[in-house]
Amino acid sequence: MPSRRALTMLLVFAIFLVPLIARAALYVAGDGARSWREADWSSTGTLPPARQFQPARLVVFSGTTGAWKGIFSVHSWIVFKRAGETRWTRYDVVGWGTPVRMNGWPADGRWYGNAPVAIVDVGGAEAERLIPKVEAAVRDYAYAQAGDYRIWPGPNSNSFTAAVLRAVPELKATLPANAVGRDFRDGFYAGRTDSGTGVELSAYGLAGLKVGWIEGFEVNLLGLVAGFDVRYPALKLPGFGRIGVSPPTQIGLAG
Repeated sequence: MPSRRALTMLLVFAIFLVPLIARAALYVAGDGARSWREADWSSTGTLPPARQFQPARLVVFSGTTGAWKGIFSVHSWIVFKRAGETRWTRYDVVGWGTPVRMNGWPADGRWYGNAPVAIVDVGGAEAERLIPKVEAAVRDYAYAQAGDYRIWPGPNSNSFTAAVLRAVPELKATLPANAVGRDFRDGFYAGRTDSGTGVELSAYGLAGLKVGWIEGFEVNLLGLVAGFDVRYPALKLPGFGRIGVSPPTQIGLAG
């Protein structure tokens, strides 16, 4: 009979490595951009021109990253405008120079040629109320100096967006399971999940466990996440994020 250790290793391989192998095969077979220069970074037209849209609005986007990194992860960023402003403001973190970038790309631009998905979309008075909290979280981000960025386990682009979401609990939102780096903590953590709807244990973002209404059930191993969602039934798998029912864009409402 197979030993318990062998069965455990087989289970870990099936849950965490097989999806990545499948994702890598899709990448090799696909025709996506293989380099930064050949990728399309243009606007998708998802957001209206700021001059033609008067209300305040706050959006969190994620888009599959490029080259080999796209096998593992998405990139995320934050976009907003106050009522009457004539341009959108976009914040990302990147891995060269000073990490936090403002308006480096179109607010709703493709990321490495991949169209983004809105995770949070809040408008009107609620957005106007929350935007100052977002700006304060950006200013207070702990890893904003040159050299602070680490692609794995973090702090990276998703660590930044996750830190902002934690600072604005009214959004009750979390990044996708394949946003590698979102669970980065500089130490051990036991407390509420990013959405505030569950509990989390985490060790430097390298290992952890989450149970929450919005997060579902998640196990983190070396930054890769597997689990399931019961609210909108789906499996969560490394590389793919989720397979199943897609949740609607999370609309953050106070209370």
